Amino acid sequence: MTECIITMSDGGVMRFELFPDKAPITVASFAQVANSGFYDALAFCRIVEGYVIQGGSPDDDIMTDSDFHLVGEFKENGHDTGIDHRRGAISMARDDAPDTAGTQFFICHRDAHKLDGRYAAFGYMLEGFDVLDRLAALPTSGPETWNKPLDMPRMATVRVTSDQPLPEVTRLP
Repeated sequence: MTECIITMSDGGVMRFELFPDKAPITVASFAQVANSGFYDALAFCRIVEGYVIQGGSPDDDIMTDSDFHLVGEFKENGHDTGIDHRRGAISMARDDAPDTAGTQFFICHRDAHKLDGRYAAFGYMLEGFDVLDRLAALPTSGPETWNKPLDMPRMATVRVTSDQPLPEVTRLP
């Protein structure tokens, strides 16, 4: 099994099963970024209760692009993984173009099936729904496209372990 554990700075833990057999590019890249320590101390910088919480921006600003991009592993981009955007799904954030995901990711607070086939979901939450609910309920400011938390919740660590070798990371400029 390939597993991701997000430990929040307040000690809360969310645990996910990732699916490298269905989304190999996405899982391999996310694992490499997570295990490098990149996400450590970054915040969930966009929270939309009833929809998603989003993090992974290098400067905690959802408008900041990554230094690299990935081939989008989702149906509209020719990669039907079969992973849907149910409550607890972890998926890659991106711009309008299909191959623009990089380091930013989101977790579905509630089922968000309008995203199915349009974003690269790559795993499901196994434990930590209480943490997800607590984070989703934090007060925010700004329009829904931003929803910046007034007090940004920080990830202490994000780590991925796997009992199988992950594929080589394939990235786009």
